[in-house]
Amino acid sequence: MTHRIETDAEAGTAADADTDAETDATTHAGTDAATAHAWTALGGAPDLLEKVSYVPADGALPARLPVRELARATVGACSLAAAELAARRSGGAVPAVRVAEAAVATAFIGERQLRIDGRKPTNFAPLSGFWRAADGWVRTHANYPHHRARLLPALGIVDEGDDDVLVKRLAEELAARPAKWIQETVYEAGGLAVAVAPPPQTTTGAAAEPATGTATGAIAEFITRAAAETAIPLPGPALIESRHIGAAAPRPLPPAPLPASGVRVLDLTRVIAGPVATRTLALLGADVLRIDSPQLPEDPDAHADTGFGKRSTRLDLADPQDRQTFEELLGHADVVVTGYRPGALDRFGLAPDALLERRPGLVVAQVSAWGWSGPWAGRRGFDSLVQAACGIAALEATPDGHPGVLPAQALDHGTGYLLAAGVLRSLAERHESGGGRHLRFSLTATASWLMHGIAPAPGDTPRGDTYDAAPWLTERPAPYGRLRYARPPLGHAAAPRDWAHPPTLWGTDAPVWL
Repeated sequence: MTHRIETDAEAGTAADADTDAETDATTHAGTDAATAHAWTALGGAPDLLEKVSYVPADGALPARLPVRELARATVGACSLAAAELAARRSGGAVPAVRVAEAAVATAFIGERQLRIDGRKPTNFAPLSGFWRAADGWVRTHANYPHHRARLLPALGIVDEGDDDVLVKRLAEELAARPAKWIQETVYEAGGLAVAVAPPPQTTTGAAAEPATGTATGAIAEFITRAAAETAIPLPGPALIESRHIGAAAPRPLPPAPLPASGVRVLDLTRVIAGPVATRTLALLGADVLRIDSPQLPEDPDAHADTGFGKRSTRLDLADPQDRQTFEELLGHADVVVTGYRPGALDRFGLAPDALLERRPGLVVAQVSAWGWSGPWAGRRGFDSLVQAACGIAALEATPDGHPGVLPAQALDHGTGYLLAAGVLRSLAERHESGGGRHLRFSLTATASWLMHGIAPAPGDTPRGDTYDAAPWLTERPAPYGRLRYARPPLGHAAAPRDWAHPPTLWGTDAPVWL
């Protein structure tokens, strides 16, 4: 079947029609435990949950684990946070939020839906993926050139010949060695490989206990055992860590067309989770300036996906002049979002407490792969590696035992929407009570919530693909070429149907506020 893609002027029309057609089939967040858990973790008032409802989409994000419920809950919480902030600014009541699961599912696989002049980007490089080890399986990640350059030498492989030859050579080397040995050897070389954890010895929390929004009893026991099996410090029930810092005066935001209008965001993130969060803030009106090191180039396809609505510049924080430019930007910023390993930016004076000392009242939000404590905290990580190392790949394995994956990079996307929601809620609180905020999120915390804290909705189909993504896609020209992409999934009625502008070329914008 051929589906028409909307033009810029038509964006939103098909979505509205699709949503209206399913008005009678809604789920209210007041009865959705996952949404209640996320909203409560964000510090939101429980009575606002009655404002949220979902339009279902059969077959969206099919998986053994409740990915569909996680996805809609994170977008629902983010939409509600946007509606709450808008109401705080205008003085009116918080409006209703209505989220279409089809829009959520399409956005969660946005990097796979992306087309650039009709070309489908490569999401995983040939040397990234699952491989048999001598005693199990490992997962590698070599999408970035510097990760590939560390992976191969760690295993005694010279980076010569075409990719087909190197794939065969890598498979041979990995098959001859134990999974944990591969994991630690590659880590010591600065590369990325993890042993695939075995399936849990108990059923997931979603099946073992009702979804009460807390992880207790058998869930806590499972987390402890899983940590011992994988050597990863899986977090407990805390989905989000938050601190209120200082007694800076309130920063009331004046009425504005969009919830985050006038908010200035320094974006020091890469890949998916952090950029999804800041892309969402840009959608809602924030002036988002992404800052990257000139020594650490970004994949242009990745930036074409997550750069919507933002600007992008390059600063070397080790250079005195660039550092001064950063400090001038910080002096007028409302929010700083970082996505690097814990402590990686501290040497530049970018530890949260140092930032808040220089800029009282700032909102600092951090996201990491492996959490904030324990032996894995300082390791590099990606969604695919967290899935492999914490047991998700085993839970989603194919019938022949090959490790499986979630139907989306759901840890990345889900954490991204939670982070955006946390920033919006912090701005709403600061609007009235002042002070700074420090928020911390991690992919492992989201993974733990998915595995142990969410129950599948009644009647969910574990496998299948019946929903239509086409109404939720649109096209527009951009410096990278003509882009086909997923539209924003937020259900706040006043949220734009599309970003104000397409992604600019990575690193080419001036380091100034608009």
